[in-house]
Amino acid sequence: MALTDEQQEQRRRGVADLMPKTPFIALLGLVVETFAPDDVTMRLPFRPELTNDGSVYHGGVVASVIDTTGALAAWSNHDFDKGVRASTVSMSVQFVGTAKNSDLLCHARTVKRGRELIFTEIDATDTDSKVVAHAVQTYRIV
Repeated sequence: MALTDEQQEQRRRGVADLMPKTPFIALLGLVVETFAPDDVTMRLPFRPELTNDGSVYHGGVVASVIDTTGALAAWSNHDFDKGVRASTVSMSVQFVGTAKNSDLLCHARTVKRGRELIFTEIDATDTDSKVVAHAVQTYRIV
C-alpha cells in the first residue's frame, strides 16, 4: 500500500531530525539550517579540534559535511515507497579555499532524480560566503 503525501512528508522530516543525531554526524556537531524539497543547508559550528592547525578545517571534515548535506538533499524529496537503503555512490570535491576560524555552511541542491540514483551539487562556504569547496555527488536509495 502506497504511503500518503502526509506520510511521505513525515518520513522526510524524520530523516532530517534523525540524521544530525547519528553518532558520526553528532560528533561533528552538524545542524540543519534549511530543509526543503531538493534544497538543504547545513552548518558546522567552528571547533578548533576539527582543524589542521586550530583555525582551518581538515579537508576530511569539509568532505564529510559536503557528503552529509548532499545525502540529506537526496532524502528531502524522496519517495519512500521506492525504498530506504541508501549510500553515496560517488562524490567529487574541488577544494578552492578555506574556512578560517569560521562556521562552515554547505548548501545542496538535487539536480536530477532517477529510479535509484539521485544527483546533487553542493557548495561549501564560510560565514562571509567565501567558497571553500564545490562537489557533485551521486547518491542511491533503494
